[in-house]
Amino acid sequence: MKHPPYVAVVGPSAPREPALLEHAFEAGAALAREGWVVVTGGLGGVMAAAASGVASVGGTAIALLPGTDRATASEGHTIVLPTGLGEMRNALIVRAVDAMLAVGGSWGTLSEIALAVRTGVPVVTVGGWELPGPEVPACSDVAEAVAVLTAALSR
Repeated sequence: MKHPPYVAVVGPSAPREPALLEHAFEAGAALAREGWVVVTGGLGGVMAAAASGVASVGGTAIALLPGTDRATASEGHTIVLPTGLGEMRNALIVRAVDAMLAVGGSWGTLSEIALAVRTGVPVVTVGGWELPGPEVPACSDVAEAVAVLTAALSR
């Protein structure tokens, strides 16, 4: 049986721009409509908004929590896995997925993007930091990001 693609939606837990939460919700819903499994860090902000988007269309969202308490997960996640790894769970997120969509920017998000690039996981950004090099396409909106990921995953 072939499994659907697993795609991480990563971003700040406390974004300064409300539009990032809208992008994250839209990303979760769009990825779930493709039949893809969405993986997040399981906490608030972009992670919670993405999971809510997934839930709104009946998709599957997996939370990989940094701590050991399932109760800390935001709503909308179908599966909640406490890792006890702290920030090191960022590497687990990257290694568990086939692609990544970063919404906005924070130091944790930057670490996930760097690990994805380093390990060959396709990654795109929406509303994020300007990054050097062509490895991380900056997309103008979620629709463009999903199109770029679709092409990357079909290779």
